[in-house]
Amino acid sequence: MAALTDPISDFLARFKNASRAHKEDFSAPYSKVKEEIARILKEEGYLWSYEKVGEGVKAELRAKPRYAGSTPALKDLKRVSRPGLRRYVGCDEIPKVLGGMGIAIVSTSRGIMAGHTARKHNLGGELLAFVW
Repeated sequence: MAALTDPISDFLARFKNASRAHKEDFSAPYSKVKEEIARILKEEGYLWSYEKVGEGVKAELRAKPRYAGSTPALKDLKRVSRPGLRRYVGCDEIPKVLGGMGIAIVSTSRGIMAGHTARKHNLGGELLAFVW
């Protein structure tokens, strides 16, 4: 397996592909950042569940996308900040995705959180992705 230059983008791409292919679950290599992103996606209703499977280097994050009937809860997503071009925003600059219908995922000094939560706590940070 080749080394990944952007593991967050890889996780989000696996999630989007699994949702569009109506897969029951998908897995990605485990990291704490991906687990926090999965926690946010579960809280916001885009995932049914997620779990860490295995130990050490072989650990995986297995997640189940949420569907409303046969329609995936995830319509689309966009990776904003990436290794070649980081994008930082203040608490007032966190955008509302689709007028509040989607979420922005922000990495703050208090951890990774949804954009509306970061705005409520008056925190800015690195804008990781938009999900709708």
